[in-house]
Amino acid sequence: MLQVNMHEAKTKLSSLVAQGETFIIAKAGKPVVTVTPYISAEKKSQRVGFLKGLVKLPDDFNRLGEVEISSIFGVEK
Repeated sequence: MLQVNMHEAKTKLSSLVAQGETFIIAKAGKPVVTVTPYISAEKKSQRVGFLKGLVKLPDDFNRLGEVEISSIFGVEK
C-alpha cells in the first residue's frame, strides 16, 4: 500500500485520490491515517442498467406525443 508523508499528501491530494486506491498518510514516517475511496471502481462501472426492474415504461412509449410532434413538423398521421 502506498504511504506518503503529510507534506506530499497536501500538495498531491487530488492526484492521490484520483487514482482510486487506498493510501496511508504518515507524519515523521509514522502512519497517521488511511485514506480509502468511498465509492469503489466496480460500483462506478455499473452505471448502465442501474434502474432495471425499478421503472415500468408503457407499451406505447415510443409513440407518446406522436400526433403533436407530427403536427409540429407538418407530417400527417
